[in-house]
Amino acid sequence: MHHDDSPPAPRPRRRPASALALAVPAAAVLACASACGAPSGPADGAPPGTRPAAGPSAPSAAGSPLAGRTVVIDPGHNPGNFAHTREINRPVDIGTNRKECDTTGTSTNSGYTEAAFTLDVSHRLRTLLRELGATVVLTHDADRPYGPCIDERARIGNAARADAVVSVHADGSAAGNRGFHVILPAAVKGGTADTAPIVGPSRSLGVNVAREFARATGSAPANYVGGGTGLDVREDLGGLNLSTVPKVFVECGNMRDPKDVALLTDAAWRQKAAQGIAAGVRTYLRG
Repeated sequence: MHHDDSPPAPRPRRRPASALALAVPAAAVLACASACGAPSGPADGAPPGTRPAAGPSAPSAAGSPLAGRTVVIDPGHNPGNFAHTREINRPVDIGTNRKECDTTGTSTNSGYTEAAFTLDVSHRLRTLLRELGATVVLTHDADRPYGPCIDERARIGNAARADAVVSVHADGSAAGNRGFHVILPAAVKGGTADTAPIVGPSRSLGVNVAREFARATGSAPANYVGGGTGLDVREDLGGLNLSTVPKVFVECGNMRDPKDVALLTDAAWRQKAAQGIAAGVRTYLRG
């Protein structure tokens, strides 16, 4: 959805300053994580509660491409949010305003939830980044009843001094609205928010992720936001406003469009989505 989550009123769409060059190939093609279709976490549909606790993974050997780098993955929403509506509706500070702690996220018409989707892609992404040598931190692993709230999600990335943070989502727009987009932080200053130091690096991260996501998945940039660039700039998201490290949101597709749903519900495509995000993060961090 438009996160964290849907804004209280319609917003104007901004066209970023530079268009996205979708044809540039990856610096190196990422190998599939053991058998390409298998996530590092539990199988699709597995109930939460038995997953390993969120936290940093052990870094790999010093010669790995991302050795010494820390990446935070933020799986959008939590499967438990549905049972904790009072808690997730509690307003929290987003720097310049107050907003709900979190939302349930969206779902397909058949009931496949955004929270299940984001956790699956995040597990796959974690495996790929660990294979590249990165230290990986998840903001949650469905190992808590609900949340974390959007302000805490930002604090987790900040406390980790992450070199990059990627928040994984899927949108809940109208049928016919198709494609992916990457959300970048706007220049925001007020209250506890000051994004000036991260606007530039976050745009570089977002451009790389969008380019590699398109290459890996074959998906086109969203036809309903971003002016065809695959990029959108937002100033109303606490997860971006409160971040002090480079951070982007990736809306992998629209859970209310049948053609996008066919992709989002396919395990092989979700592996490609994770590969595209990992390739973008690698290209960004390797300069």
